[in-house]
Amino acid sequence: MRLNAYLARSGVASRRRADELIKAGRVRVNGEPGRLDTFVGETDMVEVDGANVAPQRLAYVLLHKPPGVVTTARDPQGRPTVVGLVGHPLRVVPVGRLDAETTGALLLTNDGALAHRLAHPRYGVEKVYVAQVEGEPSRAALSRLAEGVELEDGVTAPAKVRRLGPSRVELVLHEGRKRQVRLMCEAVGNPVRSLHRSVYAGLGLEGLAPGEWRELTEAEVKALRGLTRSARAHS
Repeated sequence: MRLNAYLARSGVASRRRADELIKAGRVRVNGEPGRLDTFVGETDMVEVDGANVAPQRLAYVLLHKPPGVVTTARDPQGRPTVVGLVGHPLRVVPVGRLDAETTGALLLTNDGALAHRLAHPRYGVEKVYVAQVEGEPSRAALSRLAEGVELEDGVTAPAKVRRLGPSRVELVLHEGRKRQVRLMCEAVGNPVRSLHRSVYAGLGLEGLAPGEWRELTEAEVKALRGLTRSARAHS
């Protein structure tokens, strides 16, 4: 495991902050100064400022994100964060992002390797959104959403779309562009009024009220790993 990943798994700091600690000479591996390209094995001893550190157990948390909470560990503006809301004893961070006003399923973990795969476009992790929009989308608008919409960074991939009500639409995406659902709906003339992610990577919110969270089961973690393995095998 690379040294910065080891420090992140130990709850010392994020990988970026860990790089800064390494560059500052505050990290030693087996008594020698650590380097950015240092790899750490099971028997190696790692110290930060003279104190031994060791990886924490892996943790996986599903949060029902409420509105007004930002998807970060810290916020310069002092807004509530998802990490503060969860308050897990281990250092877990969000996988991907939801806008502050978007609600719904959000995964947090300290498993950096799995988080990277889930967030990477090549794995096409499924995300289900329910959007309350302005006006009543026409059949043509729904077809455009399903077939692909031209955005500034290119045409969106095909999506599953169905009408849930006059102004309520469900979209199933396998991409993760920034503010994608909002931009797509705006592009077809039906801007989003409220947005909720009901499912992420097969994880729904049954039994979780807004603001509540739970640990994933072993079967759910295994399923997440299977998702990324199968996607990699077919890429």
